Amino acid sequence: MSNGRRVRGIRLLILLFWGLVFAGYGSAGPGAAAAAEAETEAASGAVYVIPVNMTVQSGLASFLDRALSEAEEAGASLVVLDVDTPGGRLDAAEEIGGRIRGAKVPTVAFVSGKAASAGAYLALNAGGIAMSPGSTIGAAMIVDGSGNAVDNPKLVAHWTSEMVAAAELNGRNPEIAAAMVDPSRTVEMKTIGRTKERGQILSLSAEEAFKVGYADTMAKSTDEVIAWKGLADRGVVELQPSFAERVSQWLTSPGVSTLLLIIGIAGIAIELIVPGFGVPGIVGLLGFGLYFFGQSVAGFAELSSMVVFIAGIVLLVLEMFVPSFGILGILGVSALIYGIASAAYDTGHALRSLGMAAAVAVVIVAVFAYVFRRRGIWNRFILRDQLTKEQGYVPNESREELVGLEGVAKSALRPAGVAEIGGRRVDVVTSGDFIAAGSPVRVTAVDGTRVLVEKVEQPL
Repeated sequence: MSNGRRVRGIRLLILLFWGLVFAGYGSAGPGAAAAAEAETEAASGAVYVIPVNMTVQSGLASFLDRALSEAEEAGASLVVLDVDTPGGRLDAAEEIGGRIRGAKVPTVAFVSGKAASAGAYLALNAGGIAMSPGSTIGAAMIVDGSGNAVDNPKLVAHWTSEMVAAAELNGRNPEIAAAMVDPSRTVEMKTIGRTKERGQILSLSAEEAFKVGYADTMAKSTDEVIAWKGLADRGVVELQPSFAERVSQWLTSPGVSTLLLIIGIAGIAIELIVPGFGVPGIVGLLGFGLYFFGQSVAGFAELSSMVVFIAGIVLLVLEMFVPSFGILGILGVSALIYGIASAAYDTGHALRSLGMAAAVAVVIVAVFAYVFRRRGIWNRFILRDQLTKEQGYVPNESREELVGLEGVAKSALRPAGVAEIGGRRVDVVTSGDFIAAGSPVRVTAVDGTRVLVEKVEQPL
């Protein structure tokens, strides 16, 4: 590897290190500033309004934890969760639901749009539920990324039990909660003259939810919810995700995080295997930097994960300079995998995303390496220089025409020396005989540049 290549590699490592460090420490700024501002503006016993109007995933979990912590520290009289979400990841929903249940301040879920799937679970974990006319709650069947029902009895049973437990927190009919998840359940709701049949998934309108006890009141706005709780005279603090948290919510979504890993792996691999571009390496570092930034702002990636990841990059670079029989490479790859997986919200999901990203990246790198095969690192191990006349090299002339010609030894041949053959001086050698200068000789063989001669016996 050339000195210029080494310099580029060192620069890439420095950029990656500082990018990840700033991602780790910079993430606390927006949240801390928002918290200080909220605490300054909020009087003791204020009502906090927290929007839940995004997909239920790790970014939302991080934001809600921060927002609820601020409300608890300020001694809020009530937290109103403004719910309008299509649902999301079950693991994130369970974490958020547990955080809402364990909140040290009273909570109310105000369903202003729809509380579907995981959103219904979040609403049921609040201390009370208020619904806006036209809103809905339910449809909590488990589906895959394509929207198809997941046929996994154990998973369905687990999620059903979670929904039932959440409904029972405030004395709501558990059969209705189960019917929102399991299409095999049937439930008769006499108060609304409706029966949920087998094969259907239950979803309730605001009016139906109120009549069956799944909504405690109807309200058109958060102000009406606050008045319903008798806190109309309290100050209201509306919390919103910071810009960094909004970016983090997007970056930590499963599709985007996998895409960033693909970009990171492919970019770094292309830069190492097909040197001389620079752009793939920078793009790869940017992909990894955004991945760790999103996970860090969401509160999942710690500095140790980033340090291990950087150590993995360093080990891979060292593998190209230090003969270690692959040991440094194996340690480097292991460090990269650990750093990426430990920085994520769900280690198992992160490993699956990493495997998928690696497979896609291999294809991209293979295509790129084939297109630019003349610039690949493997060319360092192949001698391609040719000693041609066009490059100024003069090849040795063939001397086969000397075979059979006679001449005179110009010097003593012991056994090598000089002879004049065909009017030119030629370096010759005998088969071991001594031939005195001036003796007649004959060329018997030519082997490359070696001209073999013998003494010509003169007739008596």
